Amino acid sequence: MKQDEHRRLLWQLPRLLMVFGVLITMAEPMTSQSPERIAINYCSQYRPVDAENFLSNLNSTMSSLRQQLSITRFAAARGLLNGAPVYGLAWCRGYVSIPDCLNCFNNGVSQLNRCGVANGASGFYNDCDVRYENYNFFTEFNQLDQYLLCVNKTSANPTEFQRTAERLISDLQIAASRTSNLYAVSIRKLETGGNAMVYGIAQCHLNLSRSSCLQCLKWRSKSLSDCLPRTSSWAIDYGCFMRYSTTPLFGHNQTSDLTSLLWDGDSYKKKSIIGGVVGCVSFLLLTLAFYLWRRKSKNTSRDKQDISTGSTELLQGPATYSYNDLKVATDNFSDQNKLGEVFVEVYKGTLMDGCVVAIKKTFMASSRGKKQFDDKLKIISNIHHRHLLRILGYCTKGTQLFLVHEYMENGSLDHFLFGEKKRILNWKQRFEIIFGIARGLSYLHEQYHVPIIHTDIRTSNILLDSEFQPKIANFGLIRLLPEDKTHLSTKCTGSLNSGYVAPEYAIYGQLSEKVDTYSFGVVVLEIISGKRYKDVDYQLVTQNLLDHAWDLHESGKHLNLMDEKLDPSEYVVEHVVEIIKIALMCTQPPSTRPEMSEVVMLLSEKSLQERAPVLSAILDDQVEIELATMESLATNATASTFQLSGS
Repeated sequence: MKQDEHRRLLWQLPRLLMVFGVLITMAEPMTSQSPERIAINYCSQYRPVDAENFLSNLNSTMSSLRQQLSITRFAAARGLLNGAPVYGLAWCRGYVSIPDCLNCFNNGVSQLNRCGVANGASGFYNDCDVRYENYNFFTEFNQLDQYLLCVNKTSANPTEFQRTAERLISDLQIAASRTSNLYAVSIRKLETGGNAMVYGIAQCHLNLSRSSCLQCLKWRSKSLSDCLPRTSSWAIDYGCFMRYSTTPLFGHNQTSDLTSLLWDGDSYKKKSIIGGVVGCVSFLLLTLAFYLWRRKSKNTSRDKQDISTGSTELLQGPATYSYNDLKVATDNFSDQNKLGEVFVEVYKGTLMDGCVVAIKKTFMASSRGKKQFDDKLKIISNIHHRHLLRILGYCTKGTQLFLVHEYMENGSLDHFLFGEKKRILNWKQRFEIIFGIARGLSYLHEQYHVPIIHTDIRTSNILLDSEFQPKIANFGLIRLLPEDKTHLSTKCTGSLNSGYVAPEYAIYGQLSEKVDTYSFGVVVLEIISGKRYKDVDYQLVTQNLLDHAWDLHESGKHLNLMDEKLDPSEYVVEHVVEIIKIALMCTQPPSTRPEMSEVVMLLSEKSLQERAPVLSAILDDQVEIELATMESLATNATASTFQLSGS
């Protein structure tokens, strides 16, 4: 309750301070083309308990941010030594050059330096945003917490200006959320305003998912509309930034191609596509008819063969078994045949035809649940892939449900990594397991006739056959993704504490294929290190395996992650480093995570080329969130390094 009260106060504070928020200055050392400047700075009123270690982590975090910005326009870093965490984030507008980006960052650091030893501080400027806190804020954005700044000048052609600006703002919010860098800029000319132009920008930082970016920009665009027909306005949020102005903000050669990004919103785009299709549809139909005529007899015979072997692509219902069949197969479900018991009981069984299977015993809560399960079972029982565990059939008895699976001789992967058998897997086997899991997920996401999201990828759900080839198991929690959706909003079935669940799913219920990609990244780190996600034996420097891996990546000490039981002569160092980087890429924010088909390609090529991971937005619920109220600071200061003395 106390945290909720602090949060409400924090959300309301910017509105209370909005009168002080319009700080249009001319003295900032920035080189953006616009003469209009903003500088908004807020500091936490609270000081860290351990000021000395906090300052040490703050300085190292800011140094890391500056180093990253010298290469790219987005940076995220953290210092976690000695229990005084500091999380930092800095990002520049997409049209700003790297030198100007660093210039803005240095200026921002100089101004936030005046906060002294504060738990957190944030600065919003024309060309960049800079923020640090003592908790992980990387995926924060808010509906109410905003900074709306409007200049006092009104357009000479208010009606036409407002109409043009509103269209531009609406298009930018959609376009930015669909780009890989969550950024779009464009220019619109007033139809009746002579040479008058409206310049606009919409941008989110890269730790937001595309759906979160769109939502953030929608809220900010509504705010900008309140300023019209004034000639310039800023709408700022911790997660996104929007602005329009009659003054040039960027060069005409820097604009985004909005047409390709707004294909489902522009009628002229649809018409051009339809026109192209109509132009060749007759030819295609004739070609198709000829092809079908030639292939008819051959396809018919092949379909008959497929049906006889059970490999037809038509959805066939799974085989049904009687309860008595399964009792006989498992010797009346004897303990001697029990393979495991966590949430469900699993038994080894031998069917009448001699086939050895695994039988999972579970329950259905209602008839409605049974109907939903029957629909999913029909889909997943038709999945045939060497790295996906096949469901052979099922049996129901009252509320009891029995699933008959392939039997996997070597059990689950976690037993080999963390249990009594953990010394057995060599590097070659581990890589083949990693590669097999990636191929299985790629098939589920992109190659099966309906996209399937597993939602529960973890080492205990990876089973190994007699040759240590992996098969992904436990499809009980699958989600089917409609073709017209990029993600679903649903209740998370796991906990962030497990380490396998993607933050956007655990916290916001946003479900997409990228949730499985995140889990895959964590599993790869466990396979390489031989340690569980929550094995805290890193000298208290980090709180989990993922944080530890990122710290090693940032310091260039990737091989320190390797399982000490592995023989160094078994692997090539460069190969291992590449795979660790791939795993970290999979744990980045959703918009920057690779598709699983890309992961398969990277693992096949064993090369990341120019692509490198950027620090992930992992919300660590072990860090107590201390919500800080903020106070306004003066704005004009020269650039300096972030070296606080503690005074």
